Amino acid sequence: MKKIPLFVLIAFLAACTSSPNQSKTAADTTSGPGPAKQENMAYPYTASYSSDFEMGDAKNAQTLLTVYQNWDNNTLDSAKRFFAENDTMFFSDGIMFAGNRDSLFVLAKKKREPMGNVVDSIHAWIPLRSKDKKEEWVVIWTREIATDSHGKKTAKELQETWRFDKNGKINLMYQYEQAPPKMMPPAAKK
Repeated sequence: MKKIPLFVLIAFLAACTSSPNQSKTAADTTSGPGPAKQENMAYPYTASYSSDFEMGDAKNAQTLLTVYQNWDNNTLDSAKRFFAENDTMFFSDGIMFAGNRDSLFVLAKKKREPMGNVVDSIHAWIPLRSKDKKEEWVVIWTREIATDSHGKKTAKELQETWRFDKNGKINLMYQYEQAPPKMMPPAAKK
């Protein structure tokens, strides 16, 4: 799987702020009891999944942050209760998992074991709900730094999109990774 830059995700999320059929309607302004007016826009693309999102349930973000904490602390069994019986995961290294929760945790423990000490520095998270699909999501951005038993540090920037089922259990995840930025060498003096 190719690594997808963070700006692609931002462009995707920006495109997900209109109603499903707005590209076919004239732009108009609606007002309501809310603090700001929402302007309908005519976008040059129609979203294949949804473009009708609102803020989601903050409890899902709390759940996901607890899952991250269990990952960092290498206490994965404590996170099992947050996952549905059947899960699908698309990892940034090209591995796709589709199966039951127990098999997922066998895989997770194999991936986690050689990492040693792990610290996630969470940049941001946002719970979302697709109004037309009635699905709950949490998008999270983090820097994960792992220090193995030999003291070797590896860092990666991750963006993950997690879906929650109607029971508040995780059942789908998409992961994208970017290597941490490297400083360009100074320009050669003329």
